[in-house]
Amino acid sequence: MSLDDLLDSSIKWLPSSFNISNYTQAAQSMDFFQSLWKSIVIAGVPTLLNLVSCALAGYGLARFDFKGKMVVMGVILLNFVLPSQVTMIPTYVLYSNMGILNSLWTFILPSALGMGINSPIFILIFMQFFRQIPKVLIEAAKIDGAGHFKSFVRVALPSAKPAFITVSLFSFVWYWNESYLTELYVHGVMTTSSWTTLVIQLDNFADNYSSYASTAVSGATSLNESISMAGTMLSILPLLLLYLVLQRHFVESIDRTGITGE
Repeated sequence: MSLDDLLDSSIKWLPSSFNISNYTQAAQSMDFFQSLWKSIVIAGVPTLLNLVSCALAGYGLARFDFKGKMVVMGVILLNFVLPSQVTMIPTYVLYSNMGILNSLWTFILPSALGMGINSPIFILIFMQFFRQIPKVLIEAAKIDGAGHFKSFVRVALPSAKPAFITVSLFSFVWYWNESYLTELYVHGVMTTSSWTTLVIQLDNFADNYSSYASTAVSGATSLNESISMAGTMLSILPLLLLYLVLQRHFVESIDRTGITGE
């Protein structure tokens, strides 16, 4: 809607004329394409590492019995139940001492070690799925001379497509929507870095738009609800497109992995 339509009480849903300048101004104030690329990197790289680390951990818990296994399971469950706010300060101090604050390493290292955002539930998803693979397939691979790692790569992984789709979608969405930890560890609080996301840009939309309006060459409209909603739509549009493309695979994967309540 244009500003005139927004102020016209007789117009409820359909505007008198479609106005795309709201999206144009919102996109420019959010630096949309640059922020979109950085959002994909910030959400995509930890997701790929989550797939590798959580699949290995889930396979080990599903296929091997070892001393202290129940303790490990208890630690995984405790880590999932424990809110991130509880460990936020010590984690911030740890990252500061390591010198990786305000960089993507604060997300890369935990996800590579199976300790990324909500990684415990991903480990449990893989563990539950690998338990469903018949043991005779693994034993047949061993008879043919395959070791543990080769059995994992050649037998277990090709059968785990539903689990990989489920974990990748959940992980990507959670990293994409995580604004608090991203702004604390990656974007920076005391000193900001160049890493930002569309969600952070949306959080700071009013300030960003004010800066854009003061430097706009053609003159920008004063911030109103239409522009704010256009910015919101731009921030969720990539996830909507991703879900539309992968909707069928996602529903099938949820059904096969047995997840409920998500």
